[in-house]
Amino acid sequence: MTANIIDGNALAKKIRAEVADRAAALTARGHKPGLAVILVGEDPASQVYVKHKVADCEGCGMHSVLERHDASISEGELLARVAALNADPAIHGILVQMPLPKHIDPHKVIATISPLKDVDGFHIASAGALMVGQPGFKACTPYGCMKLIETTGIALKGKHAVVIGRSNTVGKPMALLLLQANCTVTICHSGTPDLGVHTRLADVVVAAVGRRNVLTADMVKPGAVVIDVGMNRNDEGKLCGDVDFAGVSQVAGWITPVPGGVGPMTRAMLLVNTIEAAERAAAN
Repeated sequence: MTANIIDGNALAKKIRAEVADRAAALTARGHKPGLAVILVGEDPASQVYVKHKVADCEGCGMHSVLERHDASISEGELLARVAALNADPAIHGILVQMPLPKHIDPHKVIATISPLKDVDGFHIASAGALMVGQPGFKACTPYGCMKLIETTGIALKGKHAVVIGRSNTVGKPMALLLLQANCTVTICHSGTPDLGVHTRLADVVVAAVGRRNVLTADMVKPGAVVIDVGMNRNDEGKLCGDVDFAGVSQVAGWITPVPGGVGPMTRAMLLVNTIEAAERAAAN
């Protein structure tokens, strides 16, 4: 068996086109959607991510603001900038790029973002809404993963899903979204003694721990859907995920590549959250 490749680039392109149409409609009514991105310091990966996010906004006809701050900015100064963006009616979404310098508490920064503009889906209000099944912003990466799984056409009701990882930004919200889709969900992590015992029973596996080859072919149920959230480098310096793609793709039914799988969808769902924030603001 050779797995079907789930093309994140193609799906993200489709979603961006849909967002562009919605943005044009809002702009025509005098409500141009706006996203503000704050970048602190000179982290190379963060600079690349931010560059793509700003370009995505502009490509969809959104207003984008990029604030660059030196790593020496104080926590108080950064919180003041977030508060100012909260009060700016031209801004509907606020994203503070992580990681932040060690002297700044990321939890404080996230808590300062208005829940109405929390397009990353990291605010405790967004997490709480997901927990109890209320409307709110979904964390972009798990949201994108769900859209990728949708493209397989597989009905999730009654399926067994395993999430490898328990982070607040991916693992936990991923598990909750799968639970909402009526999956039976198992969360595995560094304290799980035998990962393969769980993954071999799974119809869907989402790997999100940031470690190469955490999922190998002998750990996968034939025909399973495998979503690889990881972003690592192999010995040759090339991008790779958490999954042994070469091996697992010979067993799984569906699999996402790295790059070209989850990454583009994370950015696409940020746009979806931003347009939804702008539409809500325009309705009030």
